[in-house]
Amino acid sequence: MKQTPKIAIIGLGYVGLPLARLFATKYLVVGYDIKPKRVSELKKGIDTTLEVEKEILNEVLVNSVDEKKGLFCTSNLGDISNCNYYIVTVPTPVDKNNKPDLTPLIKASETVGGVINKGAVIIYESTVYPGATEEICVPILEEKSNLVFNKDFYVGYSPERINPGDKKHTVDKILKVTSGSTKKVGEEVNNLYASVITAGTHLAPTIKVAEAAKVIENSQRDINIAFVNELAKIFNLLDIDTHAVLEAAGTKWNFLPFKPGLVGGHCIGVDPYYLAQKAQSVGYNPEIILAGRRLNDSMGNYVASEVIKLLVKKDKPIKNANILVLGITFKENCPDVRNTKVVDVIRNLEEYETKVTVFDPWADSKEVQDEYQIETVQSMPDNYFDAIVLAVAHKEFLKIDFSKKLTKNGIIYDVKGVLKGKVQGRL
Repeated sequence: MKQTPKIAIIGLGYVGLPLARLFATKYLVVGYDIKPKRVSELKKGIDTTLEVEKEILNEVLVNSVDEKKGLFCTSNLGDISNCNYYIVTVPTPVDKNNKPDLTPLIKASETVGGVINKGAVIIYESTVYPGATEEICVPILEEKSNLVFNKDFYVGYSPERINPGDKKHTVDKILKVTSGSTKKVGEEVNNLYASVITAGTHLAPTIKVAEAAKVIENSQRDINIAFVNELAKIFNLLDIDTHAVLEAAGTKWNFLPFKPGLVGGHCIGVDPYYLAQKAQSVGYNPEIILAGRRLNDSMGNYVASEVIKLLVKKDKPIKNANILVLGITFKENCPDVRNTKVVDVIRNLEEYETKVTVFDPWADSKEVQDEYQIETVQSMPDNYFDAIVLAVAHKEFLKIDFSKKLTKNGIIYDVKGVLKGKVQGRL
């Protein structure tokens, strides 16, 4: 490892901030983000992603890049020009056609390429397809820096494994896969992470291996959830309680405990498309991976149609029916709305000309409006509803007396399978 690591973290979101905070307990870290508002909030100890608590963040914040350790947050590019490690943690989403969008990664590489000096090591944590780091990022770094790869600068890849909202499996408690563009750099990258990751590290033999490991982790989960989503569709037709079936099957020691649901978020709902695109580029059409994606992407429409069917059975008029959707984040007890599939439920319900109200105390209403053009409220509405759809299992929702919020013959649809008492439908 370099004698005195000075680390720049590019992107201070759900992945970058917890990592920056952790490294800052031992090294000087310059956290760079293109959003001045985000930087301003972090300097005050405010993390709107709720990943790092204020007192923990305040413990590492410093006001200068000349400190020996601590976290200095900035949107000034000049502040990261003297670092020797650069860790890129920008998002890698898919576009409206589910094609990988590497724009944030490309722009981050251009940014870093413009400031690095000889001997710098650039480590990517963003999800990519196997080969992207060396095929896409390295040429940009060379062009912008006028330096030679594996002579003047080096790269590494260490896939993020952050689970938003999870206070148990924090970044330091999740084993870290590492890799480098040369054997020596791989060991250097591994040692850097090993110095702060208490769960340990795993040094992969190549960058491509590390990249592939990341995309198959979530592709595997996606396929397993698609399987139980298909089971839910079958068992609903057979009038069998899916969750009771899974509970019974789960008594066998090697049965995998997956549950049906909406599969969104920044990883599981995205990573399979990165692997699929790379496979297709070399002439292979990945049948199972894409089949799992198609099924999981269909669940929003399925939930909406099931709700409408239940209303019809109750002789409730569909047009202008008042429907309350509880939750719009992609998972419970977390403000993250990236790639949330609850949006699909809402859009499909609106196609039936119903009146949909979305209540989510965790989501930022402005962010939801900007991203999805959907209005949300952060407190329980006073009016009554013909249908209530529990889309996200926020802890606040589990305390609601739903019987006092329904019109006569109103229905409850439990997407998450967590409500006790009488519900008319669930996955």
